[in-house]
Amino acid sequence: MKLTLRIWRQQSADAPGALSTYEVDGISPDMSFLEMLDTLNEELLLGGDDPVAFDHDCREGICGACSLVINGEAHGPNGVSPARADSRAWGSTTTCQLHMRSFRDGDTLDIEPWRAAAFPVVKDLVVDRSAFDRIIQSGGYITAPTGAAPEAHATAVPKPAADTAFEHAECIGCGACVAACPNGSAMLFTAAKVVHLNSLPQGAPERESRVLDMVGRMDAEGFGGCTNTGACATACPKGIPLFSIATMNREFVRAARKGR
Repeated sequence: MKLTLRIWRQQSADAPGALSTYEVDGISPDMSFLEMLDTLNEELLLGGDDPVAFDHDCREGICGACSLVINGEAHGPNGVSPARADSRAWGSTTTCQLHMRSFRDGDTLDIEPWRAAAFPVVKDLVVDRSAFDRIIQSGGYITAPTGAAPEAHATAVPKPAADTAFEHAECIGCGACVAACPNGSAMLFTAAKVVHLNSLPQGAPERESRVLDMVGRMDAEGFGGCTNTGACATACPKGIPLFSIATMNREFVRAARKGR
């Protein structure tokens, strides 16, 4: 495959940025998107040029570090491969799990970082997502006594509560929800963290303070407001449901009424 890449290059958060065009050839359809970028960077290094900075870690769809907007879509396009009519559809995925067979030979790809005020650009395609860390730090914990670990069956967890907690614990904090939202809202991420712990009996002591503190921290970080467009849930690679936001809103109203 031969592709034309238009990649956002920016030296720092304060420096101006622009799209730079590169041609890559010999790309295998079985390469992942990040492997394709690795190929480009090898060519740039051999030519004495600065490689493209992009974030990655596990490359297994687990850590959420591979945050890229590809052709206007967070983590890239999803659906049936245009190159293979017999391929099946797949859902949202992380960039590292996106393969080049999703594109056609000769395509032009626009590759950009997450676009959100709360995610400043570090360099090129790398953004600072530490705002998510601060949201978690504000309330993403439970009260636990010191000493030996409690017996696993000491606190019974109802099956529906466990299922809800597990579903929301799948959030990997990649930020695709923010990147896809026209308002740059972090409501889906924050809802996943709140609902995960508030669903469990172990999370009950901080139930009210957790939702108030985490929503307050989210607003303080400069994320936009939610207008229920649903783009966040569509882009989420782990399928966090949109109704999580409504659940968090109910938790917030409940906590506010208790005067916490």
